[in-house]
Amino acid sequence: MKRTFVIAMTAAALLFSNCETTNKEVTVDVNELTVAEVHKAYKTKTYNAEKLVSAYLERIRKYNGRINALTTINPEALDRAKELDAEFKRTGKLRPLHGIPIIVKDNFNTKGLPTTAGSNALKDFIPAENAFMVQRMLDAGAIIIAKSNMAEWAFSPMHTESSTAGTTRNPYNLEYVPAGSSGGTAAAIAANLGLLGLGTDTGNSIRGPSSHNSLVGFRSTMGLTSRSGIIPLYLRNDVAGPMCRTVEDAARVLEVVAGFDPKDPLTERSKGKIPENYSQFLQKDGLKGARIGVLTELSDDDPDPEVRALFEKAVEDLRNLGAEVVERVDVSDFGELRKNQWCDEFRKDVESYLREYVKKDSMSTLEDIINVGSKSKYSEESLEYFRTHSGREKNPEIECRDAYADEKRIAFREAIEKRMDELKLDAVIYPTWNNKPAKNDNFEKGYKGDNNQVVAPHTGQPAFTVPMGFTTGNLPAGLQFLGRMYSEPTLIKFAYAYEQGTKHRVPPRME
Repeated sequence: MKRTFVIAMTAAALLFSNCETTNKEVTVDVNELTVAEVHKAYKTKTYNAEKLVSAYLERIRKYNGRINALTTINPEALDRAKELDAEFKRTGKLRPLHGIPIIVKDNFNTKGLPTTAGSNALKDFIPAENAFMVQRMLDAGAIIIAKSNMAEWAFSPMHTESSTAGTTRNPYNLEYVPAGSSGGTAAAIAANLGLLGLGTDTGNSIRGPSSHNSLVGFRSTMGLTSRSGIIPLYLRNDVAGPMCRTVEDAARVLEVVAGFDPKDPLTERSKGKIPENYSQFLQKDGLKGARIGVLTELSDDDPDPEVRALFEKAVEDLRNLGAEVVERVDVSDFGELRKNQWCDEFRKDVESYLREYVKKDSMSTLEDIINVGSKSKYSEESLEYFRTHSGREKNPEIECRDAYADEKRIAFREAIEKRMDELKLDAVIYPTWNNKPAKNDNFEKGYKGDNNQVVAPHTGQPAFTVPMGFTTGNLPAGLQFLGRMYSEPTLIKFAYAYEQGTKHRVPPRME
């Protein structure tokens, strides 16, 4: 079958120049749909996957031009929907994500669809196979409807700008950033251009964009999910996972993607630590009897007054929902333990990816990437930095290893978990971002308050963000729960109970 690919460069119209829908009269309302609602509609024959995909394609055509969240529309999405409709008609059974349109960040390998990491260097690269996580989603019945824009090579936590598609804007206020690097996925899911989203998080990039776009974002325990077939930034820190509008849908995604992958040895650690399902922990009273601490080293770090007020209200809400909140959690030597955790490993990791997947002599080194050039000044400067920088900036003699073997990472995690044990805490909390989103034209100077970079990327602990409300300018903020290793069941309980008890998620006004 001949494949046609449509890449959004500057105009939204390009997205559909060669991708026509077949259902001209679509009445499906895709606004804030959940997996459960879609599957109920399929079972009652209210609509089918073909009509649902057509409705999402129409919404993308109508609104993506405003936010520039997507780079590639899957020309076979409707065909895939028809296949799944025929399967359901034949078997009467729905797979876990049967007929669910998903948005996939453009650093996940997707068979037959461009995978570029937003770069000129890979703008023509089409993988021969799917990333492990993508294949798990497809096997569960999901339909890739589009790939999403990202900060080029996932370099920027601040904004989402690429050579392939330009700049993504925040659907809640177009003058502001959606954060990075998974800003395209976040903006698209927030604007209801797809039902479920996949992003990656090296230091911030699931949780920051989720917070900026009133979404739920799961950075799971390192080792719970595979990274194989994903273009890396720092593999020792990289985690991939769900970006969704509800905790329930994020839990459904985690159920599908968690597990051992022989191509990612770190996932060996997850064996025996994954429950039969995560949906069992979606408990509206999940905060009753919980003991939660405020990680003051982060929550008190010069917060914006409006974000501070939202966080104080969140603490009050947690108490009203049955939790006991310890207002000050001070971790011994926290300031020293957080230092010198990063290791510059982009060259090593990206060159390994190029060898395994791209397999081109002309595109095998960092220098090859640099020689092709970039339309993003931020990306150009970052690439030049990595030309000469590698390893740990200070104390380079300390080996850079994974979260289970690196002495500095282990010491940081043990200090946090020891303090949690002393105070008998089930989780700790802090604002996902202490400040409001920055403006598009001032993202570097306006970049303040990012709490995501400090703990979880280094310790390997799971950290989930959920909507916490809005500040002036209709700008979202998020509440983050941090737990012990493999405590996803606990965090799902807390996040779901808080979400259901507060209902802060409100879609952006796209009209």
